[in-house]
Amino acid sequence: MTKIDRTVVRNKAYPRNNFSSRERHNERKNEVYSNPDIVQGRSHLNIRFKGCNGTYTQAYDQLLEEGTISTRGLKPDADIFAEMVFDVNTSYFEQHGGYEYAKDFFFEAYKMAVQEVGGEQFILSAVMHADERNKSLSE
Repeated sequence: MTKIDRTVVRNKAYPRNNFSSRERHNERKNEVYSNPDIVQGRSHLNIRFKGCNGTYTQAYDQLLEEGTISTRGLKPDADIFAEMVFDVNTSYFEQHGGYEYAKDFFFEAYKMAVQEVGGEQFILSAVMHADERNKSLSE
């Protein structure tokens, strides 16, 4: 059977108390990962399309203070941020130019995400993880 290349986009919402765990994972601040597909020795290959000034919580609070966003009417445990993840099978990049092709692909995905959320000001951080293999899409 012929393998079909795919991109899977996952968008998951979280309440405020998840900022720290998402930041530690996305910004590679953990010392140990339960995911065996993360190769920390390759983390220097990760590409940052947008960095966060301070922590995710600080950046979010600044958006609140500036009036860019509002939590008016939300319950205290409401989901207030979302993580958008683009998963692509590794072999697709290997067949189309490797690392350089992946950087271009994910930059285009970042631009699409900016448009989808209504502007770059609503994105706290955007990182391409070149240190993580998508095992399920690559096998």
